[in-house]
Amino acid sequence: MQGRRAKKQKKQGSKKYPIAHWSHSSLMAFLRNPLAFYKRYVELIYDTPSGPAAVVGRAAHTALQHFYGGIGKDESIALGLEYLRNVADFEINFGKAKTKTAQRAKRESMEREYLQAVGFYLERPPKYNVLGVEVKATAQVEGLPLPIKAVSDLVVQSKVDPRGLDVVDHKFVGAFSPHKGDKSLFVFQAIFNYYTVKKNFGKPVRRFIVHECKISRNADGSPQMRRYIIDFRQFRQEFIIFNRLVRDATLALAHTKVFLPNPSDMFEGENSLDIYRLNLPPEDYDAHFRPDPTE
Repeated sequence: MQGRRAKKQKKQGSKKYPIAHWSHSSLMAFLRNPLAFYKRYVELIYDTPSGPAAVVGRAAHTALQHFYGGIGKDESIALGLEYLRNVADFEINFGKAKTKTAQRAKRESMEREYLQAVGFYLERPPKYNVLGVEVKATAQVEGLPLPIKAVSDLVVQSKVDPRGLDVVDHKFVGAFSPHKGDKSLFVFQAIFNYYTVKKNFGKPVRRFIVHECKISRNADGSPQMRRYIIDFRQFRQEFIIFNRLVRDATLALAHTKVFLPNPSDMFEGENSLDIYRLNLPPEDYDAHFRPDPTE
């Protein structure tokens, strides 16, 4: 019995990496805030509340998932609203809305924003020959030590390549992205989807199409939707950079002994610093707290 336990412990101790795969979100978290990455992707703790805009965005994604899955507009909107209403208060970061009355008012505002945003999108929804909705896939890429994983909102028949596929991504935003489709963040996300969709469907992947839908109504009456297209044939160098970045991040991960917080992280800086503080022994505080003596 002891031999089995020792063998099991040895096996666990010989594990080279603390994660099973990279995703776009986990890679960005590791680069932005190592301790927040460790909490979510190594310890698998998901207790950080989401901002209202993120919750509204997920509700809108839910509606589009059902719409492109074949359900009518009204029912899809209702299912997204049901998702929004089922999110518990403790899962939302209400910010300055501390009282129950203020939080209730904020939730009502979130529902209005959701209905407005999904209404903008479904007023003239982009048409596709949809082959897959919310496609979750993992791929082992040659030269990368760990597999990569991605979720594709839509996998569709490409309109520019009859043999190929396009990946469609929906983003509900407070403001449009300042750059066009060659924005580096879009490209790196797109490459995750490229590899996973190519393996899962066994067909060439031609483009990554981003539809941004602005949640608030434009005062000047301009369109609420913008489209960015990444044609993978035009980003050969980015594939080289992507592979190098993932390899270097994996090497850094394997040698990381202490996961440090990033207090300047606008998303999880405060939470990661709190975790770091909790893990410090009390004597560490005492030993370094030596105020100047008062006269």
